[in-house]
Order: sequence, then structure tokens, then C-alpha cells
Amino acid sequence: MFDGLKPRSTARTHAEATGIPAADIAPAPVAAPATDRTPDRAPEIVRLVAVVVTYNRLGQLRRTVRRLLSEGVDHLVVVDNASRDGTADWLGGVDDARLHVHTSRRNQGGAGGFEQGLRMARALFDADWYLVMDDDARPHPGALARFRGMVTGAAADAPPAWDAFAGGVYYPDGTICETNRPARNPFWCWRSFARTLMGGGRAGFHVANSHYDTLHPMPVDTASFVGLFLSRAALDRADYPRGELFIYGDDVLYTLELSRAGGRIGFAPWIAFEHDCTTFRRGQGQVHRPLWKVYYNYRNGLFAYRAAAGAVLFWPVVLISIPKWALKLRKYDRDERPVFLRLLALAVRDGIAGQRHRPHRQIRAMARPRRSRAAP
Repeated sequence: MFDGLKPRSTARTHAEATGIPAADIAPAPVAAPATDRTPDRAPEIVRLVAVVVTYNRLGQLRRTVRRLLSEGVDHLVVVDNASRDGTADWLGGVDDARLHVHTSRRNQGGAGGFEQGLRMARALFDADWYLVMDDDARPHPGALARFRGMVTGAAADAPPAWDAFAGGVYYPDGTICETNRPARNPFWCWRSFARTLMGGGRAGFHVANSHYDTLHPMPVDTASFVGLFLSRAALDRADYPRGELFIYGDDVLYTLELSRAGGRIGFAPWIAFEHDCTTFRRGQGQVHRPLWKVYYNYRNGLFAYRAAAGAVLFWPVVLISIPKWALKLRKYDRDERPVFLRLLALAVRDGIAGQRHRPHRQIRAMARPRRSRAAP
């Protein structure tokens, strides 16, 4: 069913295969004590499968794969989006039976990769939880042990039951990663709506810095695909991400759909992840590199606005958002500005029309600066 799937043998030791010292390798998960009083109840073991999508970032992928294997995941599915930097060769040399690789024939973007990876993970392993992340993200040491302890503890059996958990995501320097900050849907939460309407902007509906110090899961409506734990029940409710989105917004749409279907997402910031991302220039706001990402950011943003606001309130949101997006033109270099405007215009048209299948090669071609006509 899954072409390109390559499970590994265990001919070499885990330390030899991954380069991780044996002392740093986490032991197999220890069964948690039973939470009821039945003496013959079998100890509970949480089966956890991680899904990572990669494309031409071998240096980052090495660190992520090694960290996940050292943290004791039961299985690791890596979707290689047709990388050309030696990724396939390196993955082929990792001799660990827990690693399963799917090599795509073409780059299907992060959205396509997460859909493919979750489908594969569920078809191959009947896991209790599925953990998704980019190739440049990885759990802090001990994070997965804390997750297992949380979901097997007595509190996990008490209401409310959670269908998903979003970990706290930080840059390598320890500051909060803004692109991975969970949020409430302001159109479902009137307090968030009021804060946003009163000038709070993004801060009006995203979790605050102070929430990163919470000691109990905090309900949220949306979260990113970095450090997101999805239960078997979550996949039953929301199915799989929409791979046709290519990149951006697939996580927001998916978690919105999960919340709308009655799923509960808890923000658990003490389960920490590092995200060594480089899409935006730090300190300069949302300046996309490469430029073709502009199209997906704003087109998929409109899809997310429609899902969050509904059919009626979507239109006022569009009228407010488009001028703000156009003003971001000033953050780009002069020779990039015509390209930005072309991509933004197409993104708005496709976002309103619901066009999800425009070929990626067309977007890349539009993102190239047009050569000036030669002088006669």
C-alpha cells in the first residue's frame, strides 16, 4: 500500500546505528501502575508513534531522528518528500527497527507529508497516540517521558478527557516560538473575541506568555503540527490533514475541525519542544523566504478564517485582513515587491474561490522576478 516504505533491521546496536551514546538512550517505557483497585489489572503502556516530514534538511533531520529514538518512541515514521541532499542514503543507514521511511516521488509539502505519514502510521501500528513535528523540531530531553506520565496518571482518567495535547514550543535560545503558539477560536470564545476586537490583535486569542507556566492542561482550539499529540480518538473524529494545502494552515484547519467535532485539545507547555525554524527573519515579522511561500500563507489563511468565522462573518474578516496583508509589502526588498503583490492577489482569489489544487510549479514560476525587457 505504501510504496517506498523501508523498515530497518536490528543487525547493529542502537548506539552504533544512531551515534547516540548508550548512556543517553532512554530505556523502554515502564508500565504505569494501575489506576483502579482491581489487583489483576494489567499495567498500562502508552504506545506512541512519531511522524516527521522532511525535505532537504538533512542536518536538522539527523538531530530530530536521533532525539526521538533516544526518547523511546515505539515507532518513528519519516516521510521524505523527495529530498536531494543525501537524506535517503542517511536514513538507509540508520539500523533501528523502529524507523520506517516513506520516500515520496515528489515534494508534496508539509501538509501532504503529514497526511501521508499519519495514514501510514495508523495503518501499520495501532498506537494510542501519534506525535507530529517538522524535521527542524524535536522534543526536549525527557519530554516524552513526561507525556507518558501525564496520560497514564490518575488525572488522565478524570474529566475532561483530552483528545489531543499541544506541547510548548521554543526557539533554541529558549524564547517562545510565535509560529507555534496555540490559540482559542475568537469566534467561539467571546472573551477572546472581545480582547481581539479591543486592539489585542493576535495576542487577543493566542495563549499568553504567562500560560506557559501553567501546571495543568489548558483548553485550546487550534495548535500547530510541532509537538502535537493526537490520540486514536482524535483521528476517529477529524480523520487526516488536508494534503492538498501543501504548506501552512493545514494544522490550524485540522485542529479547528477536531475541536468542532467535539474533540478537546489541551495545551501542556511543560512537554517542551525545540523548533529551529528559519522561514521568517527573526525580529522582522512575517517575511517569507522563499517568496513562493507568500501564496500558501495567505490563501490557506483565508481557508482558516472561513473555518473559524463561518460563512457570514468570513466576509468582514476578509475586508479587514487584505489591507493589512498588503501593507506587509514594505517589509520586502524593492525588487521583491511586485512578486509579493502578484502572489498575494492570486492567494486572495484562490482563497475566496476555495481553489486548493493549483500546481506548485505554477506558484514557483510566479515567484521568480520578471526580467525587464531589453533596451532596443
